[in-house]
Formats: sequence, structure tokens, C-alpha cells
Amino acid sequence: MEPWLQPLAVEQARRICVSFQRWTGRSLLPNPAEDDLELAEQLFHWSQPVLSHGSGAEPILNYGNQAALTLWECPWTEWVQLPSRFTAEPMAQAERAALLAEAARQGYASNYSGIRISRTGRRFRIDNACIWTVLDGAGNPVGQAATFDHWQFL
Repeated sequence: MEPWLQPLAVEQARRICVSFQRWTGRSLLPNPAEDDLELAEQLFHWSQPVLSHGSGAEPILNYGNQAALTLWECPWTEWVQLPSRFTAEPMAQAERAALLAEAARQGYASNYSGIRISRTGRRFRIDNACIWTVLDGAGNPVGQAATFDHWQFL
């Protein structure tokens, strides 16, 4: 089964898109579908990486579209078990944590740039990243998501 067809992935795709719209006032995807399954497919196949993690002391990744999975060189089955801090090198984790805290306080943070690392150790710089708080249907925070439109391998 394609990852985006899993019920939790479909639900998370909707949450990601709705939450982005709430915090930024704009749509994450160009021409987003109204149907949840179609929206999940659109988000999964979008060319811009999108990833999210849950909440808690050690947030675990719970969504990555195909662009994110490819960039981080990680299959879905491993991705959704990975603590999100491992998407950054140890020396960049404090900076990443500060950005996530800012996004939690304000709902979102934008124009972030930083170094990330793939599962195989390949380093890359992300630019123009936006991080936002993901909300459930009742408006409660359930994690954070990120997207960016430019990256360069180092």
C-alpha cells in the first residue's frame, strides 16, 4: 500500500494543510483538493518537501511526502519511527530546537535556513523553510510540520 493511502497519513495530510492555512492565511498546495484522499495524494506527490512530527518530549516523525523521503533517503516505514531531531546534525539540533519553540509560541515561523542530514549522512542546506503548529480537528496542538522550497547538497 502506498504510504499516503494509510488512514493516519490521510488524516495527517489534512491536518498539515488546514493548519498551514490557519497560521499563514494561504494555501500550502496550489489548487488543493477538497476530498481528503485526493488531498493526501496531492501532498504526498508535491515537489516541495513536507514533513511533520507529533508532540512530546521526543517527537517522532509521523509524515513525510515523497520529496522529503527522497531528500532524507529514508523509506516510509523507517521515517515514521524516527525521532525528528535526527533530521539535523547534532551540532545543529540546538538551533533547530529554538526554531521549533518559536513556531510553537507564534503558531509558525518562516524564512529559516539551516543544515540537515539524511539517513545515510548526506548533508544539505535548506532555505526558506516554514515551520508551523499542526492542530487536530478541535484546534488542539498535536505536533509541528515544515516545508521549504530550496535545498542544496553540501
